[in-house]
Amino acid sequence: MSTWAIGDIQGCYDELRALLDRLQFDPARDRLWFVGDLVNRGPKSLETLRFIASLGDRAVCVLGNHDLHLLALAAGNERFRDSDDLNQVLEAPDRDELIHWLRHRPLLHHDENLDFTMIHAGLPPQWDLDTARSCAAEVEAVLRSPTHVEFFDQMYGNKPTRWDPELQGMDRLRFITNCFTRLRFVTRKGKLKLKLKGSPGSQKKKYFPWFLHPHRRTRDVRILFGHWSTLGYRQEQNVWALDTGCLWGGQLTALRLDTEEPQPVQLACPGQQNPDDFK
Repeated sequence: MSTWAIGDIQGCYDELRALLDRLQFDPARDRLWFVGDLVNRGPKSLETLRFIASLGDRAVCVLGNHDLHLLALAAGNERFRDSDDLNQVLEAPDRDELIHWLRHRPLLHHDENLDFTMIHAGLPPQWDLDTARSCAAEVEAVLRSPTHVEFFDQMYGNKPTRWDPELQGMDRLRFITNCFTRLRFVTRKGKLKLKLKGSPGSQKKKYFPWFLHPHRRTRDVRILFGHWSTLGYRQEQNVWALDTGCLWGGQLTALRLDTEEPQPVQLACPGQQNPDDFK
């Protein structure tokens, strides 16, 4: 049995199936982990969702910002729609089943046997693993409840920018959600800088990639994440970055987790979008 973690797909279904063929993936034996952003901007979001949902407990997937955007549209929040890419899902005959399945995915997955924790984007330096797991559970409970419609109506926004355990209500839920699904850079004081999107080195010296903050409390936790295509495949400070920009003509990356040393396998991708269109 093999366990593979796979980077952001964003609707690049054909590339996913080609990568799985290269891995000789057997759904009766092997297991897949997905770091989120299954959908949006690529050509086959619907096929991607259907396939991963069909794997049942052979697949684990955490939610990314594009997945949450789809859920927000499905819940009626059209204010931030920027394309029609997700209409194929929203207009599908099995839309309700797929949306229900997606809404019940976690923000964090932790496996004690493999000693890996998977998220989509990042963690603030103030959180240890127990805090991260607890905060993820708070938002997951809302997503799976009847109040998810109200949540998606207020989800978008960049504030608050710094963790305070006394945060309450939507401010608390939004901060937690932004960390798990949007975070790249933080300040020395641990504030989120959500508008910064370049690769490390493009930012001012007072900003840190979240995983390089000198006082990060999860330094001893082995973390898998995606979201940051300009990082490429990267392994340092006990983290593995797996978004290698398949959508933009980079690669789709799988990382084998059940070996003594995690082993990456990559598939070159033709590219479905021009990154200059989204700057």
